Amino acid sequence: MELFATLGGGAARVRALSEEALAQTAAWAPSLGAEIGAIAAGAGLETWRVASVSARTEILAALNAPVRSECSTAVVLPGGAPPRTVQTWDWHDAMRDVPVVWTYEPSPGHRVRTFTEFGALAKIGVNGAGLGVHFNILGHASDGGATGVPVHVIARCILDEAETLEDAERIARSARTSASTAITVVTYDGRRGRAATLEICPDGVGVIPADAAGTLLHTNHFEDPALAAGEAGGDELPGSLARLGHLRSRTRTLSAPTAQQRAEALVGHAPGDAPVCAHPTTGDPSRARWETLATISLDVAAGALDVHRGGPCRATPASWRRYQGSPAGM
Repeated sequence: MELFATLGGGAARVRALSEEALAQTAAWAPSLGAEIGAIAAGAGLETWRVASVSARTEILAALNAPVRSECSTAVVLPGGAPPRTVQTWDWHDAMRDVPVVWTYEPSPGHRVRTFTEFGALAKIGVNGAGLGVHFNILGHASDGGATGVPVHVIARCILDEAETLEDAERIARSARTSASTAITVVTYDGRRGRAATLEICPDGVGVIPADAAGTLLHTNHFEDPALAAGEAGGDELPGSLARLGHLRSRTRTLSAPTAQQRAEALVGHAPGDAPVCAHPTTGDPSRARWETLATISLDVAAGALDVHRGGPCRATPASWRRYQGSPAGM
């Protein structure tokens, strides 16, 4: 709530937006609307407060918050081997303790693991069908209209239901949205890997496939030519472009077999390099204190997440935790 308040979102406005997002969720995915209510009941909180966590991107869009550059994602498809992925997760430094890795079964035998935040239905994750998703925020001129289905809810539905890129695209296109994000979908069927980024915004969904070399990189600006015409990155666009250039220059290392090796390719700090690894500046107001809070890799072949708590510059082989097997939290 404090974040919304710093951007002019009073409690009444945030409550109204959260309730609108919950209504859209319940209409599009009734079981997920009910789940938000159940989480609230279990936590002893008003339902709208829990709904506001999954609807944060939509609330920020409605408040006309400046688009921030958050997160850099890289996927490499090494021939017949499983995809190799890594991303940074950037958020306010005061939120260091909110991440959780949650393992659940939306249907019998279908296991999902997602790195998310307490109260948010999903974010970055993998499922037992050999599919995973990465997550990057975007900003578009069409953002901020009548509240739509939250993008975090779309990511959750993809993890719960999709087995292929086509399934994921169908799910994304079925939702009316009011905010933008890039969901990078990665699959492996035991023989070959596939990957595509779904650039989601109220004006539509763009699909960016891996290139001919099997590389797919994404930061925080639109790559789809039609949607790029409404790019709203503003002052953050140069940083997003610089980070994408950094990733392109490190493609060889990003294809390395271990998460630690791939994380090393993400080490870059402003002002001397692209700001892939974010650190807050002393004296910045709370709303401007950005930090890379986690570095995450997907192993879609094993249905596992590899997570380092912190930026890639602080990762070591021993700092990674693998989430696989029995349910576990951070």
